[in-house]
Amino acid sequence: MAQESGNRRLKFIAGADSFGCTLKDILVSELRNLNIEVEDLGTDKYYSVGEEIGRRVSQAASNPDSTVETRGLVACGTGVGVGIFANKFPGIYAATCLTPGEAVNARSINNCNVLAVSGMSTDPETAKEILLNFIDTPFKSPCPASGSNPWPSDIQSFLDTSVSEMSKIGGLKSTNFDVPCALCSLAKSRTDSEFEPVAIMPGASMKIIRETPTSAIVRFKAGSMEPAHHHTFGHDLVVIKGSKTVWNLTKGTKYDLVAGDYLFTPAGDVHRVTYIEDTEFFIKWDGLWDLFLDEDLDAAKAAVEKEN
Repeated sequence: MAQESGNRRLKFIAGADSFGCTLKDILVSELRNLNIEVEDLGTDKYYSVGEEIGRRVSQAASNPDSTVETRGLVACGTGVGVGIFANKFPGIYAATCLTPGEAVNARSINNCNVLAVSGMSTDPETAKEILLNFIDTPFKSPCPASGSNPWPSDIQSFLDTSVSEMSKIGGLKSTNFDVPCALCSLAKSRTDSEFEPVAIMPGASMKIIRETPTSAIVRFKAGSMEPAHHHTFGHDLVVIKGSKTVWNLTKGTKYDLVAGDYLFTPAGDVHRVTYIEDTEFFIKWDGLWDLFLDEDLDAAKAAVEKEN
């Protein structure tokens, strides 16, 4: 069994959702038994783990001179969702493989670098065979799709250029990470007239981008404040510009956030926010947008002044 790709050492980054974690753990153990380096990211939501592994393998792929070849291993119930999210990144070719033959085809024809497996459909022994084939099969080698014979010259010629051609899809090269931030580009393309004031939050305005789960861009003027409040749904937040301070009163924690920072607030957690500068952020709720005040603005100002 080959543990190197050419002269490069092989490494895997692995992760799964709750439906695929058992199978992922089995395959991580198999990799370690084969003395292959593996970084296990554990268990998370299928989109989160798919994105993170796709991002990290993509970054590794941008350095072809590295002495390590990094591949990904992702698992969910079907093996499809994690692969879709991994494939968002340039230079990532994730394939869901349910049979050992599919793993050989995926490596031979597509040079796949992320293996996605199904925790609900694949038994451990079959999964191990799939993994071994994914490790051992070189790109452009004979495979079940070729009848296990060398590829005809016309197909071989296509395979010789396929990876470089695929990397051009969408105008992105697999080694180019100098691209604009999607959130910043989205924010810059929107005019002030598209933002609606938030009546119960002075100094705030919002533009809803998507409903259920709700995504929005929100703006607050410097010196504004969100009194203590909570939501029915948890929400993810990324600061695009400016700075803010968030108190999670339920957990007794405080976060000072600037451009590029991320924060998740669980459903029901009571939190208060102050804005140091004109601030803009992207926010996504797990459901419809709602807001329930737990104090008024005067009480919030008094609480902040007391702390300072």
